[in-house]
Amino acid sequence: MAKFIDLRSDTVTQPTEDMRRAIYRAEVGDDVYQDDPSVNQLEELAAEMLGKEAALFVTSGTQGNILALLTHCNRGDEILMEENAHIYLFEVAGMSALGGLMPRRIKGTSGYINPEDIKKNIRDENVHFPKTTLICLENTHNQAGGAVIGLEEQNNIRAVADQYGLKIHLDGARFFNAMTALGCSPKELAKPYDSIQICLSKGLGAPVGSLLFGSKEFIKEARRYRKMLGGGMRQAGIIAAAGIYALENNIDRLKEDHENAQYLAKELASIEGIELAFDKVDSNIIYFYIDSSKITAKDFCNTLYENDILANPAGVDKVRFVTHLGVSKEDCEKAIKVIKKIMN
Repeated sequence: MAKFIDLRSDTVTQPTEDMRRAIYRAEVGDDVYQDDPSVNQLEELAAEMLGKEAALFVTSGTQGNILALLTHCNRGDEILMEENAHIYLFEVAGMSALGGLMPRRIKGTSGYINPEDIKKNIRDENVHFPKTTLICLENTHNQAGGAVIGLEEQNNIRAVADQYGLKIHLDGARFFNAMTALGCSPKELAKPYDSIQICLSKGLGAPVGSLLFGSKEFIKEARRYRKMLGGGMRQAGIIAAAGIYALENNIDRLKEDHENAQYLAKELASIEGIELAFDKVDSNIIYFYIDSSKITAKDFCNTLYENDILANPAGVDKVRFVTHLGVSKEDCEKAIKVIKKIMN
């Protein structure tokens, strides 16, 4: 059977042999009782890396985000976020369905919300209005093509939050991709936020799980909500061991994914009938437009499939590629050759 080059997402990564051995050797206990040694080790390791008081191992990024919103907010509160935030578009309206929370979307630039626009959207105290409680940011920003929000920009939003008494949550599903692109430390990137969710099962290559970070009191309350939502896990050390391995071994290699994405973007831009959706590629995500008079995005992806390449259309004339540890430079070179044939 042919090996597929899978550019659909960095969620498709497979555990390496070394990660599988770490899983096999994992010490386990009952995490609801907080006596799983591998889970405890993962949470302590990660909290120390980001400079936060505590961390909570959760099943997914979506679960981590909804736990943060439920913990920070009361029913009827309003949350400010960029208009194309993942938390709004792709998390099944959990903030509204489960939390009774109202999103207030603000148009951003490359995923970044201008602090002045945040100020304009903070509700005055008025009996007719919901209470503005929380700002949500996303870094890297999926729908902005993996765009990275810089440290200065983050700090500018932190200043607004402090001025108005608001909390900030970071959807940092690709937190370490942002850190790699900025060349900063995890603590520097994490500092402005009251809570952060990072995903272990994207670029870091673990099979399952995310982490939620915050103060000890915040995590204590989030743990209660995790149990309410069915996220209390038992011998979860089996999957936590993969997360430990990922944090200890798979962060430095993310720069390879970024280099491969930049290579793909440069080559795609040179092909007639293809136009990049964004001016630059900050991390491991590339969006591009296909000349639909030649071929639709769906047919383009179907033709890739016939050539052992997997990709997803992102609209009638738009395609997304994502690089990850399962995609080599040679894979990218092969994909470009196939795409040139398709477009010619």
